[in-house]
Amino acid sequence: METGKVIFITGGVRSGKSAFAEQLAINHAEKTSSNLHYIACGIPSDKEMQERIRRHQYDRAQSSFSWMTWEQPIHLSHIAKQFTKQDMILLDCVTTLLNNYLFQKDIKNKNVALKLMREDITTLCNYAGIVIIVSNEVLQDIPYENKLTLNYQELLGNTHQEIVNIADSAILVESGIPLVKKGRLE
Repeated sequence: METGKVIFITGGVRSGKSAFAEQLAINHAEKTSSNLHYIACGIPSDKEMQERIRRHQYDRAQSSFSWMTWEQPIHLSHIAKQFTKQDMILLDCVTTLLNNYLFQKDIKNKNVALKLMREDITTLCNYAGIVIIVSNEVLQDIPYENKLTLNYQELLGNTHQEIVNIADSAILVESGIPLVKKGRLE
């Protein structure tokens, strides 16, 4: 099966990466007449997360394009067959998906978590025409001594590297400014 176009967008917390990704998705959808899909991995576990989810939902509702939202905290591969090459997917976000596997599903083996993440992302990319993958950049600090945090950094770093390897473009957003690290900004 032919893999669609993959765009990876990362940045720090509140860097503007999600807003940038949403606008990029809309621009691509307008150019290609694609259907817009938003896969939300967030679980409204506390007040801050509930507010972030509401803000993202509001932003999409105010958009000039209609979004189909999929609330899917894990096992994205289970919904992948719903998509076609005419679909544009925005996956927000990899760090939340990883957190859900590690802490909601209580997966202790990092190889199992990495396998599930790889399966989810690969399967989506095999079905959809364009997949924009958003993630948080939490790896710029020095490695932590805490084993759980160190394992998390390693797992997320490996996941990012695998995504960037298959991505057509990789973009770092800092203070709302996109910095192209691989490919080009279209």
